[in-house]
Amino acid sequence: MADSTLELTAADETAMIALGQQFGRSLRAPLLVYLCGELGMGKTTLARGVLRAFGHQGAVKSPTYTLVEPYELEALSLYHFDLYRLGDPEELEYMGIRDYFHPRSIVLVEWPARGEGILPPPDMLVSIEIAGSGRILSFEARSHRGVECLQRMLKEPLQEPETGVR
Repeated sequence: MADSTLELTAADETAMIALGQQFGRSLRAPLLVYLCGELGMGKTTLARGVLRAFGHQGAVKSPTYTLVEPYELEALSLYHFDLYRLGDPEELEYMGIRDYFHPRSIVLVEWPARGEGILPPPDMLVSIEIAGSGRILSFEARSHRGVECLQRMLKEPLQEPETGVR
């Protein structure tokens, strides 16, 4: 797929939120995004930036124990999943996972490998790795919708968190 990858760095938490906002401004529903990285890499911090891009100013906590945090936003529903504590992928069927995928939804999934066989393939895969004291984020489009997101992301200059909220 042409133009299907983008690599960016985040020096600290503030930069990770800013990247999340930039990424969030590129997203259009319906979309499924996998967030991959070891514990403490900043997956939830990136999700916080995405939510801020949509105007959410409240708390954004990791849904480690609840599995999903729903956010009803002005134009769409955003669902933030954390499957770290998922015992069996079949549990996703019992909780009605398919109901979360609809034309007005953006779904962010941390630890997607734990839902393998139940989760559909992502439109975008975001991998986060350590780079010195910061992070390297690799954005990989896995569908036409994912490529469109990357193209929108590249057209927009990175903004600081305070000015990036719409």
